[in-house]
Amino acid sequence: MTGYLTTHVLDTARGQPAAGLAITLYRITGATRETVANMVTNADGRTDGPILPVDAFKKGEYELVFEAGAYLRSAGMSDAFLDAVPLRFKMTEEAHYHVPLLLSPFSYSTYRGS
Repeated sequence: MTGYLTTHVLDTARGQPAAGLAITLYRITGATRETVANMVTNADGRTDGPILPVDAFKKGEYELVFEAGAYLRSAGMSDAFLDAVPLRFKMTEEAHYHVPLLLSPFSYSTYRGS
């Protein structure tokens, strides 16, 4: 199996996928943060393809930054507490990594999915 990374965002306050949410993926090397991909979630709250596909996969440390504040404001939640939500993680093996975000205006959670 070769590695790749997927993500999706669920709006738990509204009980639906978070469509139109911008996401940036960075590769972290020491103090350097390199942009790898920029995507926007579709109607299902997912990116149209892997945010890090097989042909670009490298083991290492990464950070997904979800532009939650812009999404929440566009959904009419102007009093939302959250803005950009960074998730830093390591991919240590050639495998499918799935890192979803469960989002509300005042909290979030994540996990390594399948």
